[in-house]
Amino acid sequence: MEAPCHATPSPQLTQAPSRLHCKHLMAAFSCHLLTRAVVLALLLAATTSSAEKETHLRFYWHDVMSGASPTVARVAEAATTNASATSFGAVYAMDDPLTEGPDLSTSRFVGRAQGVYVCAGRDSLSLLMAMNFVFTGAGAGGAYYNGSSVAVLGPNRAAVEVREMAVVGGTGTFRFARGYCQARTYSFDAKTGDATVEYNVYLRHD
Repeated sequence: MEAPCHATPSPQLTQAPSRLHCKHLMAAFSCHLLTRAVVLALLLAATTSSAEKETHLRFYWHDVMSGASPTVARVAEAATTNASATSFGAVYAMDDPLTEGPDLSTSRFVGRAQGVYVCAGRDSLSLLMAMNFVFTGAGAGGAYYNGSSVAVLGPNRAAVEVREMAVVGGTGTFRFARGYCQARTYSFDAKTGDATVEYNVYLRHD
């Protein structure tokens, strides 16, 4: 009597499921690691975001060219500056007062804008601003910001009603500051060159 015939599995058939199983395990493990990495990144972002502060500052900047004590001085110019309708190439140094309100004589003093601006537009009046808003303890809430500063850099196009410039840094209360500021002309005297500009500064900082 012949012994029952048992089919012997092919080596290829026994190995294929094993390789497929390994691939599934590896895919599942990779997906798990990716999920954990995404969750960790989101948690870190949330922690960083929650640790940051947002601050809105509003004040008035006074650029005074007239009188016995001007707050801005022309320190350099190009050979062609005087022939330019936009004073292209002129460089000004400033130490302009900052106040809570638009009236320089009666408003509370809150700091100074110190830096330079350059007439950088050939066809239209456009200034390149590079300045620090340095705050003092004289204004409302100023004691908290006393000695702190915000660094601003960017174009200031005179023909635009609201000009936006970048905040590129800060010190003191505003360490690691970033954000932007918006400038809107409050008044300008074409005869003297005196200008008052409203600034709204929006910050994120430590």
